[in-house]
Amino acid sequence: MHKNMGRTDRSLRALIAVGAVAGSAVLGFSTAWGIVLLVVAAVMAVTAASGYCPIYHLLGIKTTGVPASAMEEHRASRLHRAA
Repeated sequence: MHKNMGRTDRSLRALIAVGAVAGSAVLGFSTAWGIVLLVVAAVMAVTAASGYCPIYHLLGIKTTGVPASAMEEHRASRLHRAA
């Protein structure tokens, strides 16, 4: 898995995770909406920590700031040097 999320995206997801946990605490951790918010928090925290979003991958979105063509050129040059 290659990182497809930039620093800003990851920071926003971390903030959303914290907010979702706080919202879950307010609503009650064992309520239906509290559980939904905990699931949202878990997904946001994991994607923020890993820097990889499977939905971004499926849609071809990258927020890393490096154009996709530059990444492909870099990979191609690495493969060429290895051969």
